[in-house]
Amino acid sequence: MSQNDLVRQREAVSKTYGSEASDELCSRLRSARSICVLTGAGMSVESGLATFRDPGGLWDTYRPEELANEAAFRRNPALVQGWYDARRRQALDAEPNPGHRALAKLENSVEEFTLVTQNVDGLHQRAGSENIIEIHGNIVDELCIECGRPADGTEAAPGDDALRRCRSCEGLLRPGVVWFGEMLPEGAFSRAAQAAAAADVFLSVGTSSVVYPAAELPHIAGNSGSYVVEVNVEPSAAANSMSEVLVGPAGSILPELAALLIQSQDS
Repeated sequence: MSQNDLVRQREAVSKTYGSEASDELCSRLRSARSICVLTGAGMSVESGLATFRDPGGLWDTYRPEELANEAAFRRNPALVQGWYDARRRQALDAEPNPGHRALAKLENSVEEFTLVTQNVDGLHQRAGSENIIEIHGNIVDELCIECGRPADGTEAAPGDDALRRCRSCEGLLRPGVVWFGEMLPEGAFSRAAQAAAAADVFLSVGTSSVVYPAAELPHIAGNSGSYVVEVNVEPSAAANSMSEVLVGPAGSILPELAALLIQSQDS
């Protein structure tokens, strides 16, 4: 299919803004061999975790440059360790919501499934998803900022200054997340882009579509002929480029999509 054909196909799609899947999406799901899903912070709101950019979100108290970079960590490691400790406890106390569990069901119902997440809370794993690409890392993990050695839990013991340090080199332990200005985990985005390009259906769930390079993935999928669907409580900045937009909570919409696919396989 040529680029012009793809553009005409996208322009011909009757934009759907609603909470129910269109007949076209139902048909695409039933015939899909490969599904790729991108999730953002909005995915975990229903589990009680704050987003970054909404009122009352994680950056309301601190600016990103105060906490989420190496210079800030070295300048005030106690503040940064403490802030991430609080976030880590919140993530571990939270429970996967119906949207998380629906994606795990989708994975078991299609030949190829890739879940790309910007979230660092580990809720997808706890819901049962397996083929996950964590492009921003995982907040449960810690590693030494000096030698890079991962902490295994027993190493995260306070030193004389009450800061957690590496038992090998005594370097400070930092969260295992991608900070501003840092590279994504090696190979993570290239694998995500390959999955997006190969998908028959691509779901963009709970993301603002303004954080790059993750925001490129729906466009990669669409330009490769995928049917690209946004699931969000309100249309994102990229909604007009989607094939279809489902407005509502992921915890309500995703179980319905999973049920559609499962029912079609049983019939």
